[in-house]
Amino acid sequence: MHGPSRLSNGVSSCSPQSPGHRRGKTTGIFKKGGGFGSFRGGVGGRGELRYTMASVGYFFISALYRRRRVLFFAPLFYVSAMLMYMGSIGFESVNNHRSKAADAVGPGTVYRSPLVFEKLWHSMEAEANRTSSMLSNVWSPKFNRGWKPCIEQSLPKSGFPEVPTSNGYLIIEANGGLNQQRLSICDAVAVAGLLNATLVIPIFHLNSVWRDSSKFGDIFDEDFFIYALRNHVTVIRELPEDVLREFDNNISTIVNLRVKGWSSPTYYLEKVLPKLLELKAVRIAPFSNRLAQDVPPYIQGLRCLCNFEALRFSEPIRMLGAKMVDRMVEKSSKSGGKYVSVHLRFEEDMVAFSCCIYDGGEEEKIEMDIVRERSWRGKFHKKGRVIRPGANRVDGKCPLTPLEVGMMLRGMGFHNTTALYVAAGKIYKVEKHMAPLKQMFPGLEMKETLASSEELEPFMGHSSRLAALDYTVCLQSEVFVTTQGGNFPHFLVGHRRYLYDGHARTIKPDKRKLVQLFDKTNIRWAEMKKQLHEMLRHNDIKGSELRKQNGSLYMHPMPDCMCKKSEYNNSSNTKTS
Repeated sequence: MHGPSRLSNGVSSCSPQSPGHRRGKTTGIFKKGGGFGSFRGGVGGRGELRYTMASVGYFFISALYRRRRVLFFAPLFYVSAMLMYMGSIGFESVNNHRSKAADAVGPGTVYRSPLVFEKLWHSMEAEANRTSSMLSNVWSPKFNRGWKPCIEQSLPKSGFPEVPTSNGYLIIEANGGLNQQRLSICDAVAVAGLLNATLVIPIFHLNSVWRDSSKFGDIFDEDFFIYALRNHVTVIRELPEDVLREFDNNISTIVNLRVKGWSSPTYYLEKVLPKLLELKAVRIAPFSNRLAQDVPPYIQGLRCLCNFEALRFSEPIRMLGAKMVDRMVEKSSKSGGKYVSVHLRFEEDMVAFSCCIYDGGEEEKIEMDIVRERSWRGKFHKKGRVIRPGANRVDGKCPLTPLEVGMMLRGMGFHNTTALYVAAGKIYKVEKHMAPLKQMFPGLEMKETLASSEELEPFMGHSSRLAALDYTVCLQSEVFVTTQGGNFPHFLVGHRRYLYDGHARTIKPDKRKLVQLFDKTNIRWAEMKKQLHEMLRHNDIKGSELRKQNGSLYMHPMPDCMCKKSEYNNSSNTKTS
């Protein structure tokens, strides 16, 4: 739930009328009819050609052996025949490559999951109430959790007695959805700390995809944000009037510094700081991914403080979110108040952006074309774009359907009494695609069913606020399932690790394996369960991971924001003694 480019892979961008398909039309020697066009034939055409070449070769060799005087010509005729034969294959290969636009074929390239589900449904129901030992392990506590939040180790315990005199005002513009904005905000706090700048509450850019006009205070608790950072970074709601007058009372006249993505602290100190000192106020817009992942510990500490402590949701979101969590716990009585949350990325814009083909035929194609043009205006008609829906599916880039998520969870051992919360936007053809998931999990809930229409009314039309409600319920779930990637699971998984002593029960399926598994229309239920149990075991092992070089602490808070409990206790004892 990183901007539209997060879904883009630069190769499989699509449009049913893309140049990639137009290149598939053959010309010249490959036209239908005579000449080399016959090489385009199917398997039968190739067989006839090979038979003819072999016959010709046999005829010449036989004749030459009968006439020993010209035997020395045999190699020449043989090589000539082979060159003609290989040349025909070469022409055919080139032609096939062009005509198929380099898309993949074979197992996993076609959406067959509904057929698999239809054949396995009775086997699923036959063991509906059995709980596997693997699932018992998922529900049970982890005794090896050994991490504890320790932001204070990278930040002065009480900050500065008095924040140093500011070098100027930093104004940033956060774009994208809820968690893209979260990334921009916390990186802005880190940059403000680095430059000793006063941070103005970030401005939210109205995105053409998200179409949410919410301001900072509509989503996050402004007062708490300012208070929590007070000892490290000064944050103000708006520029002072005297400063704004210097820029004709128009914030857009303040110089906008175009900072490259993932810029280092050195870049900010050498390029941005001099401008800040000179002008007393600078803008950086857009500000998404404008700070490197690896920065000094103090700057990382500011990121930690912002994301895990200072940046909490506004009161209306917190109040309704808490009610929704309580209701999910009540509905989870059969599993001891524990529930599973799923981030389902089968919204129509996600399906359209992925360029994957499902089972909707011509109607689906037309609808997806409309969505792509409405949200990305011409992006998928650019010259050089190639449709590769089969390759996308095999490569695990297609959003999982609700049906596929249900089969996966049932195969992993979650029985039909499991309370399931689905976090999602507007599901594509919701009634059709959600029906099998509800069939497998009758206790399924979404924000639209967990909260009344009156409770949701203030949030409607504001995608980031609705996403914040989903985030809250998923944060408190016993198990979180991510199906497509993006900023929503990126931040949520890290936040859950921070809250749950470093281990987050997260299921991130290997979609390359899943597409192969769901392509086997004759697979037995026992075999599917065996493979899905192994996938679950692998996910459970990876629940606790340390941040690697150039990795994100928002997803991997250890060791930048957390310490091992033994080290933390020793450090605390040293400070008190």
